[in-house]
Amino acid sequence: MWEGRARAARRDIAALATSGLGVAKLHEAAIEVVEQVIGSDLTCWAAMDPGTLVISSMTSGRERIPSQYEPLLAETEYAANVPNSFAALAQRPYPVARLTDLPYREVIGHRRLNEIWRPLGIDHEVRAAFTVDGDCWGAAGLVRGGMEFTDREVEFLGSVSPAIGAATRVAVRTDAHGYRGGVGPSIVVTGPGGEPRAVTPAARTWQDELNEIAPGRFDVLLRAVVTGTQAAASGTFEARIQTATGGWVVLQGSRLISDDDQSEVVVTIEPASGNHLVGMLLAAYGLTTREREICLEVISGHTTAEIADRLSISPHTIQDHLKSAFAKVGVRSRGELVATLRPDDLTL
Repeated sequence: MWEGRARAARRDIAALATSGLGVAKLHEAAIEVVEQVIGSDLTCWAAMDPGTLVISSMTSGRERIPSQYEPLLAETEYAANVPNSFAALAQRPYPVARLTDLPYREVIGHRRLNEIWRPLGIDHEVRAAFTVDGDCWGAAGLVRGGMEFTDREVEFLGSVSPAIGAATRVAVRTDAHGYRGGVGPSIVVTGPGGEPRAVTPAARTWQDELNEIAPGRFDVLLRAVVTGTQAAASGTFEARIQTATGGWVVLQGSRLISDDDQSEVVVTIEPASGNHLVGMLLAAYGLTTREREICLEVISGHTTAEIADRLSISPHTIQDHLKSAFAKVGVRSRGELVATLRPDDLTL
């Protein structure tokens, strides 16, 4: 019974990933999926920055924690001595844990339990990090009074957490880049062979534009992205494609969690920006690996002293590499270099 529930929940969450929801709306809908199986008095989900493991946004269930406890909850999340933080869970091989699984002395002295949950009449907590392909995209805490969270409930949460992570990863891109002309996100859902199963209206406009170059070009590119996504250890793959008008577009695939090896892939499509193309331009100008590193530091706005510290090389060596890069790119200053490698007209 529990395996069937977990399988159904993973399917529902995968469907949410393909619907073009942003992170907050996705988490609202996923909370409802999880609460059909695991009851709680309060639940709060976080979107996480996978690079820093810092919370970037929060979404609550139907009931919210009283506002006076919110600052304390945030404080316990980042205090070094409070076990089972979201960041700590994200680094575990199995990122799901009940508070009562901690050693007894850690439970009785736990700040979140003593200072927040018990004053609210709550005794039990289970937390999970939404980790997929080595990156944490979110986390959740569920709490309730009365009955402890059972082993089956913990197993269910562990089973669906990677699917939530994969769906959140897609939703992050929808929030950042998924909209074109106000007609919704540009998303294609494909089968394991790269065949389109669902295409949003915005994605169809890209399909038409890419097919202007040659009939069927879009499907060929889609298959290539899907193949790359399935082969990538990270579960993601990105391709930069030139359009019929000479502009550039980025297709990015994300593997969804499934119950077999034939996972669906979600492909999002967006106009390419200077950030997307700078690496390609650095290669096109024939810069060496070290020259590329220094140019990226310059583009990021770092001074010579900062670059020297970050790359552990002398300022004199940096200037030599920059002089060589200037000659290859055909510029005479850092400002001209940045303008050439990140021109405003790189977007469509």
